[in-house]
Amino acid sequence: MAKIWVNSADSHVLEPHDLWRDALPKRLADRAPRAERADGRETVYVDGQIIRRDPIAFSDAMRPPGAEDPRIRLEDLDEQGVWAEVVFPSRALWTTIMTDRELARECGKAYNDWCLSEVMGVSPRFVGVAVVSVLDTDDAVAELARAVSAGYRAVFLPATPPEGRDFNNEVWEPLWAAAAEADIPICFHIGTGAEQKVARGPGGAVINYVETFYPAQRTIAHLVASGVLDRYPGLRIVMAESGATFVPALADRMDEAYRQHDMFVRPKLSRRPSEIIYSQVYASFQHDPSAIGTATALGFRNVMWGSDYPHLEGTFPNTQKVLHELFDDVAQDVRRRITIDCFNEVFGVAEPPVTV
Repeated sequence: MAKIWVNSADSHVLEPHDLWRDALPKRLADRAPRAERADGRETVYVDGQIIRRDPIAFSDAMRPPGAEDPRIRLEDLDEQGVWAEVVFPSRALWTTIMTDRELARECGKAYNDWCLSEVMGVSPRFVGVAVVSVLDTDDAVAELARAVSAGYRAVFLPATPPEGRDFNNEVWEPLWAAAAEADIPICFHIGTGAEQKVARGPGGAVINYVETFYPAQRTIAHLVASGVLDRYPGLRIVMAESGATFVPALADRMDEAYRQHDMFVRPKLSRRPSEIIYSQVYASFQHDPSAIGTATALGFRNVMWGSDYPHLEGTFPNTQKVLHELFDDVAQDVRRRITIDCFNEVFGVAEPPVTV
């Protein structure tokens, strides 16, 4: 089969164990994310708390050599047919559950410096996503400005914000304004942020996986209904790994609420919610055939593909098999829109060596 070349809107890099130990003063480094292995399990600690305990075999399954070494990663990308990719952190995602402002701020800055030098510095094919504080808006705005000046083209926020800081809360306004002025997209990755709901018992593994995309719907609803995206029509947001099929249904539901409950709606928007969503919201998927129908039959064109390298729910090492199953019978313009053009719109032009 001919190789299908694509750009990926979702992947992850694994930071070194000693990143924060070496970058931060000891009083902070001792509370930064770290992992320890014993008794067949890997235990992740953040600020003295146990965040998760996984079988070592599970952890290792998500750590091919390219997860930690960007030069080996480039070989994986070439073999898999991925040209450019958006790179989210792994351990630095835990900054979003911290409660100490200084710890969260400094851990994020250390990650951003490391990613800029050791990942983005290796190849322009890596589009790093800068970590900014979820605890203090002034810190977030300052780090966004620092990241943009250093060369970052995207910033990360969790799908679930801290208690009392929902995304329709005015405390975030300076960050939305700063991101719009810098013309930098905000990427919300599912499964991140405040404590996640966990199902126990029969079906738990599937239920918990499904639960992760509900916050994506909530975030879009908050940013649209509260007027954030209406006030900043150039601001683009990306829902990474959420799938895309739910977006038109959410847009319909919001239009219905806006129309049928007009007497209660505050603020009034200059456009219908669906118009705002279809112009400023992007969503990525990896396996879902329904996402392609979303971009054709339902008319939501801001659909991006992502490999989610190197996670188990991703496509590595079978990316070409997945891409052919998804796109072999899809019109060329639709394929290109999903695999190349949306990525270029949001993150800048990254043209693969072979036109798809």
